[in-house]
Amino acid sequence: MLHKTQKLKETPSQTAGPYVAIGMAPNVARFADIKGVFPEDLGTHVIGPDTPGERITVVIRLIDGDGVPASDAMIETWQADASGKYVAFGETRADGFTGFGRRAMTDERNEFVIETVKPGRVPGPDGRPMAPHLLLWIVARGINIGLQSRLYFEDEPHANAEDFVLNKILNPARRPTLIARKDGGSPTRYVLDIHLQGPHETVFFDV
Repeated sequence: MLHKTQKLKETPSQTAGPYVAIGMAPNVARFADIKGVFPEDLGTHVIGPDTPGERITVVIRLIDGDGVPASDAMIETWQADASGKYVAFGETRADGFTGFGRRAMTDERNEFVIETVKPGRVPGPDGRPMAPHLLLWIVARGINIGLQSRLYFEDEPHANAEDFVLNKILNPARRPTLIARKDGGSPTRYVLDIHLQGPHETVFFDV
C-alpha cells in the first residue's frame, strides 16, 4: 500500500531583477565591479582561439513595449558548432567551444554582444537539416517566465525557407522577427532587434 504523499503548492514565478548585474555579471565594472567571486562570468566565452568556423559577432537589442531599450535583462544563447554538433553533457572541447553564451546587462550602446562562430545545420524533428540558428532565452524585470526564441541569419535565405520551425509560424509576416540582418564588419556582425511587446513583437515559443 502506498503512503500518502503531501501535496505542495507550486512556487510562484518571480521576475528577474532588479539585481541581475550583481547576481549574473559581478565582474562587469559598469554595473557591479565585484571581483574575486568568479574569475569570469558564466557564459562569457562561447568559443576559444582554436575553435574552427566562421567568426561572427551577434548583436541583440532588447526593446520594450514603449520602444525603449531594455538594459537590465539577461540573454542566454545555445548553439551548435560550425559542423552542426552540440556540446554533449559533460563534454569539454579541446578547441574551447562551449556553445553557451550569457550576457547580463547591455554594453554602453544598449546591446548584448556575443563573439562566436556561425553554427552549422542540425537535424530537425522531420529529419531534414534546420537553418543555422541560435536558441535564445530571455529574462528581465516584468517577465515572470523566461522567453524562448531563436535567431536566424539573413544571408541563409534558402535554408530559412525550408526550416522546420520557421515554417511552423503560421503568419509568414512574423517570421522575419527572428532573422538577424547582416551588418558588415570584420568579423561579420549580425543584428537582431527583439521586441518584447507591440506591433513588431518578436515570435516567442511555448517550450
